[in-house]
Amino acid sequence: MCGIVGYIGDKSASSVLMEGLAKLEYRGYDSAGIALLESGKIEVERSVGKLINLREKLSDKKYSANVGIGHTRWATHGKPSFDNAHPHSSEGLTIVHNGIIENYIELKTMLKEKGFTFVSETDTEVVAHLIKSNFDGDLKSAVQKTVQHVIGSYGLAVLSEANPNEIIIARKDSPLVIGIGEGEMFAASDIPAVLSHTRKFIFMEDGDITVLRKDGYTITGIDGQPVDREVKLIDWNPVMAEKAGYSHFMQKEIYEQPRAIIDTIRGRYSLEDSRVNFADFEKIQSVVKDFSRVVIVACGTSWHAGLIAKFYIEKFAKIPVEVDIASEFRYRNLVIDEKTLFVAITQSGETADTLSALRIAKEHGAKVISVCNVVGSSISRESDSVIYTHAGPEIGVASTKAFTTQVISLFLFAIYLGQERGTMSSDEAGRYLGEVLKLPEVIEKVLEQDDNILKLAKQFKDASDFLYLGRNVNYPIALEGALKLKEISYIHAEGYPAGEMKHGPIALIDKDLPIFILCPKSSVYEKVASNVEEAKTRDGIIIAVVTEGDEGLKGICDHIIEIPDIIEELSVFPTVVVTQIFSYHVAHLLGLDVDQPRNLAKSVTVE
Repeated sequence: MCGIVGYIGDKSASSVLMEGLAKLEYRGYDSAGIALLESGKIEVERSVGKLINLREKLSDKKYSANVGIGHTRWATHGKPSFDNAHPHSSEGLTIVHNGIIENYIELKTMLKEKGFTFVSETDTEVVAHLIKSNFDGDLKSAVQKTVQHVIGSYGLAVLSEANPNEIIIARKDSPLVIGIGEGEMFAASDIPAVLSHTRKFIFMEDGDITVLRKDGYTITGIDGQPVDREVKLIDWNPVMAEKAGYSHFMQKEIYEQPRAIIDTIRGRYSLEDSRVNFADFEKIQSVVKDFSRVVIVACGTSWHAGLIAKFYIEKFAKIPVEVDIASEFRYRNLVIDEKTLFVAITQSGETADTLSALRIAKEHGAKVISVCNVVGSSISRESDSVIYTHAGPEIGVASTKAFTTQVISLFLFAIYLGQERGTMSSDEAGRYLGEVLKLPEVIEKVLEQDDNILKLAKQFKDASDFLYLGRNVNYPIALEGALKLKEISYIHAEGYPAGEMKHGPIALIDKDLPIFILCPKSSVYEKVASNVEEAKTRDGIIIAVVTEGDEGLKGICDHIIEIPDIIEELSVFPTVVVTQIFSYHVAHLLGLDVDQPRNLAKSVTVE
């Protein structure tokens, strides 16, 4: 997940690019760079770290260029470093890139045989050299030939000294918009980057290749045939621009989950050999078979992700898993040794209790892996290996996309452990990876039910209590659903394993108690259905989340929310999105501060 800006016109390109990158820094902040066509030559400026470092580097330089491209990076291939920072060049040609090139190794081998040399670890430099190898004076044609040989995702912007009056941009599975000005044109990963310059935008579609000139643009498909794309007028104020037109950041982040999951899984699997690969696992790969148990430690929503991971790891890798709350883990007499794999889950990478628990585990000799959303954070730096989620910044205090990207990362990690330990076959892994690829579409279908969930929120916004029930892998989602409602609506809500209802919570059930029951198609469906019957017999108000087409509970439940059919292990994604949407609407209807609920902070950096 990186940010791209391009400009061609009469203004100072460096000023436009830096302004745009500042609006896109949320998409990546481990390095940044710009390329300018200055007096017929491409000048590249790059820096490691946040954008302010690049700004300081440019402060004493006087560029007059009116054409340029810029990039702010979130590392995928290659660690954060100066050499890996974008833009990347190849003999008078420079590019910036968002996405992952899955066949970059074979392309790199081929290009080395042709005499190209590489100075970075990135897949992007491969694309730069590939475009150069296809270049015969027509830059657009070179880009077209290149993308026909690329497997993966890309948002590309390309400059060439031989074609100084144009920028070529192309997209596949990575967002790019065209901004249309008066005597100037823009390209960007997201509208806010250039909204101060124009309100006219075109949303590029997969396979589009666009030539930008200061006086206009042409768009063709990957086959070279012209295509028409609608010009849209965006009427957003600055605050709306940051929220992309949504009412709150939390709402925006709920809707970003399909894209966040795609960004997180990219480059980490191969369907050809049904393998899962993590780039930063050198320190643990050789000892994976030696671990006798896994200890997962986290706080809050991340702890719920850990509870789900326990199901995955024990099933796929056949290794016992203990999940602990970090603040409790710290103050026990621990049984941890060098055969323990310690997994820290944290959105910010700065959670104080989790960081302290990690340090204790290391003192006891454990190997440490962290699942984290922030490159360079304290926990990521102190871990032996890191699985970075690519959720992008999450502004709303109540976690949504950070949670789902943690869970999908842990799902892939469980497959990885199973493969390395020999407990999961390639065929089995391939089937599960095939199901993973369905997730974005499954979540999109849940999002389409927003209006129906809003109707339920209107009906139950004044309830004083809620009960959330689930079993097996959806039990942690019952906990998470209750937590979301508590966090932002201040309504008391309790999450419980459905099978434990009769051991206490059943005493609370009456005609005024709404009960959210997570009952998708699963190995425990009949058991949960029985719990529904028990609750209904006590006059509870049943809101059931079921797999579409399920007729078994329709005559029993008061309200039904249908989710797409997906394997049990991944049903947590549509069920949790339902609870997120419901909580959001309840809080919004009550007139509360959805993004900044009282007494809560995004990152808890004190004990």
